[in-house]
Amino acid sequence: MACSSCGSAAQSSPMPPPWRNLKVVTSAVSGALLAVGFFGALAGLPASLATLLYVSAVLIGGYFFGREALEELVKEREIGIELLMSVAAIVAGVMGQWAEAATLVFLYSISEAAEGYTAERARYAIRSLMDLTPKTALVRRGGQEMRIPVEELRVGDVFIALPGEALATDGEVIEGRSSVNQAPVTGESVPVEKSPGTKVFAATLNGEGALTVRATKTFANNTIARIIQLVEQAQQAKGRSQRFIERFGKRYSPAVLAVGVLIAVLPPLFGLPWQEWLTRATVFIVAAAPCALVISIPITLVAAIGTAGRNGLLIKGGVHLENLAKVRVIAMDKTGTLTMGRPQVTEIIPLNGSDAEQVLAVAAALESRSQHPLARAVAEHAASLGIGALPVEDFQSLTGMGVKGRVQGSEWHIGSPKLFRELGTPLSAIEDEIARLQGEGKTVVLVGTAQRAVGILAVADPLRPGAAAAVAALRQAGIERIVMLTGDNPAAAHAIALQAGVDEVHAELSPEDKTRVVAELQRRYGHVAMVGDGVNDAPALAAAEVGIAMGAAGTDVALETADMALMGDDLSRLAYAVTLSRRNRRVIGQNLGLSAVVIGGLVAGAIAGVFTLPIAVLAHEISEFVVIASGLRMLRS
Repeated sequence: MACSSCGSAAQSSPMPPPWRNLKVVTSAVSGALLAVGFFGALAGLPASLATLLYVSAVLIGGYFFGREALEELVKEREIGIELLMSVAAIVAGVMGQWAEAATLVFLYSISEAAEGYTAERARYAIRSLMDLTPKTALVRRGGQEMRIPVEELRVGDVFIALPGEALATDGEVIEGRSSVNQAPVTGESVPVEKSPGTKVFAATLNGEGALTVRATKTFANNTIARIIQLVEQAQQAKGRSQRFIERFGKRYSPAVLAVGVLIAVLPPLFGLPWQEWLTRATVFIVAAAPCALVISIPITLVAAIGTAGRNGLLIKGGVHLENLAKVRVIAMDKTGTLTMGRPQVTEIIPLNGSDAEQVLAVAAALESRSQHPLARAVAEHAASLGIGALPVEDFQSLTGMGVKGRVQGSEWHIGSPKLFRELGTPLSAIEDEIARLQGEGKTVVLVGTAQRAVGILAVADPLRPGAAAAVAALRQAGIERIVMLTGDNPAAAHAIALQAGVDEVHAELSPEDKTRVVAELQRRYGHVAMVGDGVNDAPALAAAEVGIAMGAAGTDVALETADMALMGDDLSRLAYAVTLSRRNRRVIGQNLGLSAVVIGGLVAGAIAGVFTLPIAVLAHEISEFVVIASGLRMLRS
């Protein structure tokens, strides 16, 4: 379903109850007619009337799957499970076994209805997320506040989220502070503090304070709408095992029908009773029909993908979930993945009689004119301590080394140690301190004049909270090796790797280099997953067996490039994804094994004449219900 239409429709069209589903209704009517005919016959109902009830049960209960069988045969030239069941019911009726035919039709129709309704419920569990968004938004337009339908929100509109109100669409906070429950989108159980400059997502629940938000997405294209779209696309993207089973079914069903015909025709040619072998052929067709086998994979994948979506993990197809279960090695980008992606000042060391506040005031003055990430880190640190930037004149950027400018009448520089060495500034007394900080993976920034340095600022991109715990959880989930890829310098890379607990580090990599390393890892270890921010990591994400994007809630590129996306920047979701994929594989394996055992046993009993048609039908349909119930275990988080 397209995002442009999933908004109001999802809100105003709740899933109809089972009794309004035509497949469920016709199956129930079929069962009722079967029951009346069976118990009526026991109570003395005329045989002709009982037979009429059975025939009615066959016609009503078999309408939908019988029509589907004919459409497949005529339009697609395919023999499917529905045709096998239709033929078995017709043959049983021709043989005068209308009660058996009605039993077959009722049980198969109710299993078909249950399968379709269950799959629809799994899809609705995701679509119903749209119900979490409010129907109206309080918008500021033309100096006035007004309530408008959320569908009318435009990018750039300013709207207000009151305490306790759900956010109407994605946006950026421009005023106010509050905690926001993001569980519907990111899976985070703890509310997240929001303040000016932070992002908010549609359908998340505002806490105690009012927030003024500038919309960055329309209602039709917000995060919740994208979740719904991706999950529904994922349900259509078939996994490898699902595609194999479907190809198998297209060959298997005609073979079953052919063998059934041979069982009915050949023995009577050698003098054996035709009615007995026609009965066995009918039982064989029912017994050998691969319903449970074919259902076992899609129902499990739909449930797993829906569960993942509710827990902040988008999976673009069953094949990616299957591939993740095979992964033994995960490669991770450093900046923005293992680290916060936002450099911060971690240490200020005054020199030559200066004090920390003076050093930071001069640094903030010079960096106030720069757009470099390190400059923003210095400015933010000064602002957090309440230190205002001093006026600066004659500002000049020194590309690749730093900046200079006149502050309070003197010319000051801020930049790398290389800049001050070229200026001829004496640094011999602090070289050991510079080396120590660089060895810890920090970027060293000096502040001073050409004659003397007055302070050292250490800037680092800190490890993401919980990153080390997430790496440990990946190992517990069965990942054997975790590799870090980064374009940063080796010292910074190894410092972060040590904190995070990764096994292998590759530093100073270009995007092409990352792709090459991923390919090399796949040659060495087999299946490899790559985790990155989806922008400069895009080639590596595409090269990996499974590409996983961080921060998908705010990055369209991540959603386009990766096979999976974490809706929040929560690395703990990686271990959850691995565990989910392996549980999905186990459940599919169990379902396939159960289906194969049941079919094998029923086929043997059918050919040997041990099973009657009702017993074969009952066992066949029970196995189908068991497989559906087993697959729905994946709905559990």
